[in-house]
Amino acid sequence: MKVLRYTQAMVDEFVRAGYWTNETFYDSYDRNARELPDQEALVDSQHRVTWREARDLVDAIATGWVEAGIPKSARIVIQAPNSVYGFLARAAAERAGLISMTAFATLRQNELEDILEKTQAEVAVIPAVFRGFDYLAMYRDLMVRFPSLRRLYLFDDVVPDNAPDGTKSLTRTAHHYLGRIDRATLNKRRFDPFLDVALLTTTSGTTGLPKLVEWPLAPRVCTSKGRIDLWALTKDDVTMAIAPHAGGAAGTLTYFAAPLCGAKTVMLEDFNPEVALQTMAREKVTAIGVVPTHLVRMLEKNVEAYDLSSLRFIRSAGGYLSPQLAREAEARFGAVITSDLGTQDKGSVSGCRVSDPGELRRLTVGQMLPGNEVKLLGEDGQIVPPNEPGVLWFRGPHSPAGYYRDPVMTAEVFDADGWCTTEDVVKFDQGCLWILGRQKDVIIRGGQNIYPAEVEGLMNEHPSVAAVAVVAMPDTEYGERACAFVVLRQGQSLTLESLKDFLSTKKVAKFKWPERLECIDVMPTVGDSGKVDKKALRTQLTATAQLA
Repeated sequence: MKVLRYTQAMVDEFVRAGYWTNETFYDSYDRNARELPDQEALVDSQHRVTWREARDLVDAIATGWVEAGIPKSARIVIQAPNSVYGFLARAAAERAGLISMTAFATLRQNELEDILEKTQAEVAVIPAVFRGFDYLAMYRDLMVRFPSLRRLYLFDDVVPDNAPDGTKSLTRTAHHYLGRIDRATLNKRRFDPFLDVALLTTTSGTTGLPKLVEWPLAPRVCTSKGRIDLWALTKDDVTMAIAPHAGGAAGTLTYFAAPLCGAKTVMLEDFNPEVALQTMAREKVTAIGVVPTHLVRMLEKNVEAYDLSSLRFIRSAGGYLSPQLAREAEARFGAVITSDLGTQDKGSVSGCRVSDPGELRRLTVGQMLPGNEVKLLGEDGQIVPPNEPGVLWFRGPHSPAGYYRDPVMTAEVFDADGWCTTEDVVKFDQGCLWILGRQKDVIIRGGQNIYPAEVEGLMNEHPSVAAVAVVAMPDTEYGERACAFVVLRQGQSLTLESLKDFLSTKKVAKFKWPERLECIDVMPTVGDSGKVDKKALRTQLTATAQLA
């Protein structure tokens, strides 16, 4: 299946510049099996495999799928918690020439129906039960509604008696085919890294159902190499997926980047802060992939009781990380925080180096990734003057091929030359991107712009504030005013007047101060992404106003 958006001219441009190569992710497994055969590759609470074992298991699973008659470019849904066989299934899909859609474990029937309808997926790989939820029962119902879905593979060793006919164990399939690997046939099913759709990802948007995004392999390999350089990642590193590997926060570090340099990956199947800290200490982890919520939860524990001396850096993504929280995490974990900018449907934009000064790592999203071009536009659509904020537009070798089989939506987001916008209002300073807020989240109070991220950054320095989100509230006089939703630190309190007193010491314009304060127990997020759901906050604000 050929990608929608890429042209041969675009491929030639990025190949000629050296950003895109003919490499696949499976090539990394194969190379590591030859060069690092006995080095551990993947670890979870049940399995430990070396690179040679990982490569052979990938080949065995892929052979089993080919012999089952699954055609090349068939779509396969992999709904996996962090696990060794979740990774092996993703790599095996690529090896067998199957287009994989890796879904968050939190997705349920409503979202999956939309995915299955769009993709006409033939195969799903799932746990029978996870976190007390019966995935097998859900997929049994889905198979009735979607006849294209004909095969289930379970991460479990034993297939329950009530499973649909033909359901197989992925682990048993892997070991059954270890002695029957057909590498010649698998080689013939190799994806074209430039023009074949190989991967599908979902957005974590707050409106409607998740959108599907199609990717060939070349841009994902390109981005992974860029991240490896920023993180100084090597074969001696031990990465750890704390956030779900289906998303970028952990997936970019562990599934995509680690194999390219031969680094080991440890997987935490279900987040528990104490288990996470224990695992980091036991496995001598050097890099973790988290969303800010994971850091908050771990910092509530006695971090100092664990030997985390091996930890080099923390990759936080998927949501706003306050400078205050970043400083606390760096001090208590003894590791640097690195952040970046990217989205599932627009691609990767920028990133911080682990060697960057602390202020830049904590306050910015770093420099543009190699090959990315950027322009900042004002409300009039014109390029803004130097040092002025503007809406971020970029193009480059790190972007996807568009929305899955939807040329209309793809053309709405990417212009003919490949430019798209993240909708972030940003500024450039010291060679780095500073995020001021989302274009749609900018609050216009009496004709003056309030950038929520700027105010949130200041409020996060307040000793009573654990988390904050600033949103617009309608106002008859000014059009909009700012409302601050705050999660308080344990045992702390906060009033609107004391907040204003605090902001007055920050020498920030008075019109930017929040004019309403809502203290809440927990910040709503979008699924497992860790992103604050500001739409939910605005809805809550509207409901509260109606009751007043």
